[in-house]
Amino acid sequence: MKAAWYERQGAARDVLTVGEMEDPQPHPGEVRIRVSASGINPGDVKKRQDAFGYGMPYPRVIPHSDGSGVVDAVGEGGSSDWIGKRVWCYGAQTYRPFGTSAEYTVVPVEQAVPLPESVSFEQGACLGIPGITAHRAVHVAGPIAGKTVLVQGGAGAVGAIAVQLAHRAGARVIATCRFESDKNIAQRAGADVVVLRDERLVERIRDLAPDGVDHIVEVAFAANITSDVDVLAQGGSLATYASDTFTPQIPFWPLIFSNARLFFVGSDDVPKEAKRDAVRAINQALEAGWQGLDITSRFGLEDIAQAHEAVEHPTEPGRVVVTL
Repeated sequence: MKAAWYERQGAARDVLTVGEMEDPQPHPGEVRIRVSASGINPGDVKKRQDAFGYGMPYPRVIPHSDGSGVVDAVGEGGSSDWIGKRVWCYGAQTYRPFGTSAEYTVVPVEQAVPLPESVSFEQGACLGIPGITAHRAVHVAGPIAGKTVLVQGGAGAVGAIAVQLAHRAGARVIATCRFESDKNIAQRAGADVVVLRDERLVERIRDLAPDGVDHIVEVAFAANITSDVDVLAQGGSLATYASDTFTPQIPFWPLIFSNARLFFVGSDDVPKEAKRDAVRAINQALEAGWQGLDITSRFGLEDIAQAHEAVEHPTEPGRVVVTL
């Protein structure tokens, strides 16, 4: 098969190689997917860069955890009903060496999710990590029906899915965006109100939620924690999945006085039952007419280095996919 891989970490153009490898074979409990599209997440880029200092987990890595395609083989003892099914997958390169930037990928059968017929393969390749992260961040603190949820960064991939899932779960959703041009993304995802992140942010949110917001989904923990505390309701909760600095400081006593609950969400290690809930909720949203995420750039496998650079230095909001 044709695949892209790296055997050392570094800049995309320095380490990514495109070439031929043997076709992978599924083991018991696995399925093989003929990949149509491979989604690139910031985490895929950070792994390749060694941004967190963990080094090379395997001698060779085929990057990208998310993808979509058609199942063409099952492991011994697996159901032949999977053969020919359109699927999206997640976790292909989570604690495994070979992800979706190849003509074939192999995943545990529970990580292959039927893709609704109305949804494109490119859209399917965008759902995994952002969707599981968003669902967990929205629901980790408990039921949100009838509550006010603030989604920081509602135009991002995780943020937009969080807006949609919170909306579908019966919450009143306030989303924030950095730019006026991004408001439409959060609105289309289902936000009741979208506000700009500027010097009047706290004032605007307090006007919208005088008693405070019940739950916050946070994309930039270090940058936003102070304003988050200012708008959080007594006994409220905050779930964060990213931070703009590696070791953020927190306003400890204000958090104590508000009896806040903090949750830290890493999609790779979300409990299995929560992942099952997430993929079910995502497919239900798609089947109900949600259009999914905006796709801003498409690259062929041979241009994977440019695709990674597009994720590192985005010029507009939207997802980057590699098509095969």
